[in-house]
This record gives sequence, C-alpha cells and structure tokens, in this order.
Amino acid sequence: MSDDNNKYWYNLQTGQVEQGYESPAVDRAGPFDTAEEAANAPQLMKERSKQWADEEARDDWGSGSAR
Repeated sequence: MSDDNNKYWYNLQTGQVEQGYESPAVDRAGPFDTAEEAANAPQLMKERSKQWADEEARDDWGSGSAR
C-alpha cells in the first residue's frame, strides 16, 4: 500500500499544490506522484469529465433499452 501522505494533492479551494494531507479531503484532488501532475489537476479533471460525458452520450446506459 502506498503512503498517500507523501504524495501531492491539488487543493480545490485555493488552487495550490500540497504535499500530504494538509487540507480536508473534500477540498483535495489526488493523489499525484509529482507536484507538476497535481498542478495540472484542473485540466485533467476537465478532460476526464468530457470523456465520461462523451461515453455516456454514446451508450444507452439508463435508457431502459435492453442490449
């Protein structure tokens, strides 16, 4: 098991990169292996959110139709 307290997190409230559990979990995105990866968290979340929305739009998930 990895020690996430030594990893980097993006603080959603302040926009700052933090190492370890400095902020409450609700305010953190991560963990990331490097500070640079954590700094790119907003862009990464935006890209993943778009991918998930695109996947959902292609699928009939939740439409009630059988496959």
